[in-house]
Amino acid sequence: MPLLIIVALFVVVPLVELYVLIQVGQIIGALPTIALLIVNSIAGGVLLRSQGRSAWRRFATTLQAGRPPAREVADGALIIFGGALLLTPGFLTDVLGFLLLLPPTRALVRRLLARRLGTRMMVGALGATRGPGGRRSDDVEGTARDPEPTHPR
Repeated sequence: MPLLIIVALFVVVPLVELYVLIQVGQIIGALPTIALLIVNSIAGGVLLRSQGRSAWRRFATTLQAGRPPAREVADGALIIFGGALLLTPGFLTDVLGFLLLLPPTRALVRRLLARRLGTRMMVGALGATRGPGGRRSDDVEGTARDPEPTHPR
């Protein structure tokens, strides 16, 4: 099912972008539409550079403090994804790209993803280690035993 969704996105998103570009071009003209796309790309590049540097500084500071940089890594991934969307020609991807580059909306997306993926990751990790009745999920017969820990002398 996820593969079908991904394929649909690769077909649907470009078609919707093309439709929006044609509509905007009919309203304001072809040259202003192209100029607007170029201005969006330049503004996005400037924002991408500043947000990327800021995320890198927060990442380095967090590492120096000895804390796990989970939030900073997520921000970096969202910034990269937002930059990739800005490189894609079209207004809808530009809007989504800008939203991922702005700190308040990026924080909202990060929290939503963490809530959604965090639950899945925890269920997947817990489900992979122990099956029904506390047995290991790779223990089909129920006869496997964990080795006793060895203590160095």
